[in-house]
Amino acid sequence: MTTKSLRRFPISFDPWYRWMSGALGLRPSQSHVDVDDDQVVVRMGWAFRARFPHAAVASVAETSFRCLSRGVHGFAGQWLVNGSGDGILTIDLMPRQRAYVMGFPIRLRRLMVSVDDPAGLRAALVSR
Repeated sequence: MTTKSLRRFPISFDPWYRWMSGALGLRPSQSHVDVDDDQVVVRMGWAFRARFPHAAVASVAETSFRCLSRGVHGFAGQWLVNGSGDGILTIDLMPRQRAYVMGFPIRLRRLMVSVDDPAGLRAALVSR
């Protein structure tokens, strides 16, 4: 990841989940979405990581629903990576991209991620 035009968007954590996830080694300081001119990197500690070309972002939408679960979960290419029930952004990818959940490879076509600044991340992803 180049540092040119790099923007970091922290994954948001509810206070109670910050404590719980910290006990599991999922620290907010290691949970973020990095966007530069060429690629996007998503990381939630040791539990989730993805790196894909900026050009693979097909669509981005802010989500209005409030999610009750926290952590990393998904199935069939759709994954939720969140530390909060608010500020969730849905990122559709085309073609599917490789990601890793607890070190195991998965195919990623839709990523829902909670961030502190969903409008800012959306703008960074659609600016290309």
